[in-house]
Amino acid sequence: MRSFFTTVKEFLFPVIKPIESSIEDNDNGGISMKKVSIRVTGLVQGVGFRYSTKLAADQIGVYGIVRNESDGSVYIEANGDEEKIDKFIEKIRNSPSPSGQVDSIDVDELSSLPVRYKFTISN
Repeated sequence: MRSFFTTVKEFLFPVIKPIESSIEDNDNGGISMKKVSIRVTGLVQGVGFRYSTKLAADQIGVYGIVRNESDGSVYIEANGDEEKIDKFIEKIRNSPSPSGQVDSIDVDELSSLPVRYKFTISN
């Protein structure tokens, strides 16, 4: 079992993987990257949801942000290769926090989102 200090150390000093590892050439010779915005409702604030989301993102290898919204929901932006993003979305759908409960998840694929090079917790 991982120690508390190891978890805190990994949270405070994450290993930042180069974005190139998340980008693959597609058949058209271009770059294949999926960028999504996710809105999650349910018991998702005050239960370690953002922290658990960051841990899941770091484990899967996606980059982005997570923040609480004033309406009680959580907003996430994520980018990475399609397989990793799909795995990340599934993890969020099932609540990365053992104390959380996801009632609904709204996922939009938006190419206009900025590319992020690490996953951060906001507010």
